[in-house]
Amino acid sequence: MSEIVHPTIKNGWFVEASDMWPGQAMSLKVNQILHHEKSQYQDVLVFESSDYGTVLVLDNVIQCTERDEFSYQEMITHLAMNSHPNPKKVLVIGGGDGGVLREVVKHDTVEEAILCDIDEAVIRVSKKYLPSMSIGFQHPAVKVHIGDGFKFLEDRKNEFDVIITDSSDPEGPAESLFQKPYFELLNGALREGGVITTQGSENQWLHIALISKLKKSCQEVFPVVEYAYTTIPTYPSGQIGFMICCKDPDRNVKEPLRSWSQEEEERLCRYYNKDIHRASFVLPNFARKALQ
Repeated sequence: MSEIVHPTIKNGWFVEASDMWPGQAMSLKVNQILHHEKSQYQDVLVFESSDYGTVLVLDNVIQCTERDEFSYQEMITHLAMNSHPNPKKVLVIGGGDGGVLREVVKHDTVEEAILCDIDEAVIRVSKKYLPSMSIGFQHPAVKVHIGDGFKFLEDRKNEFDVIITDSSDPEGPAESLFQKPYFELLNGALREGGVITTQGSENQWLHIALISKLKKSCQEVFPVVEYAYTTIPTYPSGQIGFMICCKDPDRNVKEPLRSWSQEEEERLCRYYNKDIHRASFVLPNFARKALQ
């Protein structure tokens, strides 16, 4: 069998370079390439790294690594889930690696969790190479729909308590998931008092203008819109943010409505806790000013 090669990997190092983060790049040392295919929608690469475990890369951009994925999956999920009094029906758009599902079903209120991802390849490859994440697919409450999130939402009205959009960056197949018409669809698909989180266009250091624009788009649709962030070494500049929006104008999403005991937090989560929930909305001055 011939050895797998990939244009992003040279001299044993994977390099993530993009116009979205000009003048800088992220490199990870590669032990071996495990899988490469061009799916109908994107380039799918999986490799084993020297220090970050298995790495999933879509269109040459790191999506997750075994070592640090939990800080993203836990925060994008629990910020929304714990801002809702009783989330029974949950929708995940994207998230084909299963990580968000794994977090959603930690909440015993959940009766049904639907995942809608456009690319079956991501689900298939994650089930094979990322078992610690794709465990989310095994839960009896989970249903999977392969298809376009936009089209899926058009047919769903007043149905979900929480919707989590775990998309790739606002370029390529996920671009439409960062625009106002998408947020209007999300709003329509939520029940009264419903909450969404969405991958909030990257990073305060690199994309503050994009984040500001996204926040304005959300504010045209939802009465409550807040920006929070998490730290994660393998995302651009080590940080990524989320928009948390709610249909209830009186809800304070910065304060968890439900919380676990400290023992439960430590058993269930490696990053998220109620203090981190509150702290993730506290922004440095330059970002706070730009997002006011």
